[in-house]
Amino acid sequence: MNGMEMNIHYFRMINDLGKQYPALNPVFFVIAEYTVYVLALIALLYWFSRKHENRIMVICGTITFVLAEVLGKIAGTLHYNAQPFAELTDVNQLVFKAVNNSFPSDHTMLFFSFCITFLLFQKTRGILWIPFAIVVGISRIWVGVHYPADVLVGALISIGSALAVYMLVPNLRIVQAGLELYEKAERAVLPAKAKTKGY
Repeated sequence: MNGMEMNIHYFRMINDLGKQYPALNPVFFVIAEYTVYVLALIALLYWFSRKHENRIMVICGTITFVLAEVLGKIAGTLHYNAQPFAELTDVNQLVFKAVNNSFPSDHTMLFFSFCITFLLFQKTRGILWIPFAIVVGISRIWVGVHYPADVLVGALISIGSALAVYMLVPNLRIVQAGLELYEKAERAVLPAKAKTKGY
């Protein structure tokens, strides 16, 4: 099998599960379409925890996603494939959207950008974020809008971006100074609650 044949083969393996187990289709539809709001809420909770390291983590996740998107757009100029539902017959299509270049997967890049960043900052306990990102990537195949290669390349781009950002960004003076300025302004508007002594 050549590369595209393998891509289609593994797409069918995953996408056809929706025909074999239709009761799971609503679950994967929700994962594919709505977990982005869960991720946004998680990022906001980390940010408003008012912990400096959590905020650096969210900043790194955001920069990672921006970098991954830029690299993804470059990759998209080198390779084109439309969504599987537009190119193949008998697809278990659960999401309806305009046909465009689905390579690489933006959803996958978003989730891997943040989840790998969370892993790098949180070490051992951060490993729990990886299954979350993987399931979202699989869900995009399940609902018929991405090939496995779209997801795999999106994940690899984000992993590489996250590693580069983690090594470079947290120690940049401009990042630390900008966050310190924000936190100073925040304390002026929303003073932190004083800690009470336990009895």
